[in-house]
Amino acid sequence: MNLIEEFNDYRARMNDKILAADNKVLKRIFNLDTNAFAEGAIDIRTKEMLGLACSMVLRCDDCVKYHLGKCKEVGLNKVEIFEVFSIATLIGGSIVIPHLRRAAEYWEELDNQ
Repeated sequence: MNLIEEFNDYRARMNDKILAADNKVLKRIFNLDTNAFAEGAIDIRTKEMLGLACSMVLRCDDCVKYHLGKCKEVGLNKVEIFEVFSIATLIGGSIVIPHLRRAAEYWEELDNQ
């Protein structure tokens, strides 16, 4: 199983378990997240780039992987992704560099699919 399949399988399996607990607050948070990234005054491509940059600055590898996958789905290319990487690293500082390495590796996997 590759990095992408492993991440997506784990995420889906755990989300199912979490939502099966039928906790109203958690369900609302998941719904809010889904709706925040829906088409609106800001297009989905831009929202995913924002999500990716914020996730890198906050140093959430799972979030970075998720947004990289969504960026790939909405048609971003390597040049655009690396511009987002550069902004996130500039804003977040050198502490973001380890996450940048993992993000570049994950993007390479996505790009080779």
